[in-house]
Amino acid sequence: MKQFSCGDVVPGCRKTFRAPTEADILGAVGAHARDDHGLAEVPAALVEQVRGRILTLA
Repeated sequence: MKQFSCGDVVPGCRKTFRAPTEADILGAVGAHARDDHGLAEVPAALVEQVRGRILTLA
């Protein structure tokens, strides 16, 4: 299981994602970035920040 907390890259955001794979996390985070943060397109640098903060849960 993977986990990502949006607040790790966007201060003040409390949204947390859990999914079986990194790809699932990235898909959910992309939708969140669009819907809740107003990003029409997620920059590659932001995707890399998110990837670097995804945790693998035991």
